[in-house]
Amino acid sequence: MHTIDLIVIVVYLVGITWFGARFRKSQKSIKDYFLGGHSAPWWAIGLSIVSAETSVLTVISTPVLAFQNGGNFYFLQLVLGYLLARIVISVLFLPHYFRGEMYTAYELMRRRFGERIRRFTAGSFLILRALAEGIRAFAISIIISVVLIGPLLGNSELATVVSIAVIIGMTLFYTFEGGLTAVIWTDVVQMFLYVGGAILSFVVIWSQIPGGWPHIHQTAAAAGKLKFFDFDFSFTAEFFAKKYSFVAGLVGGCFLTTASHGTEQLIVQRLLASGNIRQSRAALFGSWIVIYFQFALFLAVGVLLWIRYPNAPANDRLYPSFIWDHLPAGVAGLVIAAILAAGMSNLSAALNALASTSIMDFYKPWTARAGRTHPDDHYLRLARWATVAWGAILFVIGFLSRHIGSALEAALTVASILYGGLLGVFLLGLLTKFVRENAAIAGMAAGLIVMVCVRLFTHIQFTWYVLIGTTTTFAIGCLASLILRESSNAAP
Repeated sequence: MHTIDLIVIVVYLVGITWFGARFRKSQKSIKDYFLGGHSAPWWAIGLSIVSAETSVLTVISTPVLAFQNGGNFYFLQLVLGYLLARIVISVLFLPHYFRGEMYTAYELMRRRFGERIRRFTAGSFLILRALAEGIRAFAISIIISVVLIGPLLGNSELATVVSIAVIIGMTLFYTFEGGLTAVIWTDVVQMFLYVGGAILSFVVIWSQIPGGWPHIHQTAAAAGKLKFFDFDFSFTAEFFAKKYSFVAGLVGGCFLTTASHGTEQLIVQRLLASGNIRQSRAALFGSWIVIYFQFALFLAVGVLLWIRYPNAPANDRLYPSFIWDHLPAGVAGLVIAAILAAGMSNLSAALNALASTSIMDFYKPWTARAGRTHPDDHYLRLARWATVAWGAILFVIGFLSRHIGSALEAALTVASILYGGLLGVFLLGLLTKFVRENAAIAGMAAGLIVMVCVRLFTHIQFTWYVLIGTTTTFAIGCLASLILRESSNAAP
């Protein structure tokens, strides 16, 4: 790594931290801190959603899907399911979210069922997001350790600890200062950076391949690398053990994204930050266009890498290794900064979402039950310190994650177990009127138990996990309601 690359990376880290912290002046209320004062334009919120959907694991792992033996563009079938999910969210979820002012997704569950289900769903989100982001923080720290800390401290556990502390500390600083406004606008900057880095990589690899497009197309097509669709379908164990097919992508992608974008505070918070439901829908659908282009670009980079370096190992080091070894000085630093950008976007969004859920779904209702009233600046002050507390928790989880195998698989495991239960209980609330709180809790608990069993004892691929968990939760919730015959205890 050349000195110029190190300078580019350090300048980026310092610059984005300074940029995000500048939004502190606009944070005068809890609405400003958690909803950006409803002032961000729809296109900025849309790009922020893209950044929230993207992580370091996405950037470094997606090219491998096309590079590996049998790899191609099949992953984009899953992204088509993302579009179907956005239609569901737009029609079913958003009208409920914009009836009165909400700060978190779980306020909707309180209105429909009661306070206990709100705490259950909000608590599930806190566990899911803390574990996933702690693991991702460790993944980002690997890059920081290799590029910046490792050369100073060597390949040691101390270097890992310092690297995790650096990436969380810098992200925490501007999130603490600027709230969701800082998250949204730094997301916009960072999205352009990591997508720009991928475009630069694409152009550089293309220029290194003799024969240009005719050779690229002929070679890739002959190897089946340009396949986009797999329309195979059957009710067999082999079919459900296959990761990507048109049916699995459309159904699995739809349920996965409906859960993540419709029930998880990380994304819902951005949708609530829109000025109105029309802008929220524009942000939601606009983000899909960018997401599809982004994944197609990363997969195309993987195809070009396969043509240029066919004997390279197919693992998550493929794309970063190409950057280290083959990009020009300065450009390599820019692309590494781009990868860090994706990671910092996730961390900043997660910190703000964790803090908003902690304050608005747990602390503020607790003070209300105790008969205490506080001015808005009291909650704003606590929101900032909740952000710090969650930063410390993510540091601990990131440190403990250093002994796991695949960070990507670990993050997907956590999400797959919890998403089905979350989506199932939200659908119980939105699609039924007879299901009450205890039945909804029973359904969600059953969904979580079933998903643990599916993960441990079957070979079913993750694309089906959310569908299974959602169906179980919904069915058991309806059945429990018929057995329990509760009266409504939801808030008016």
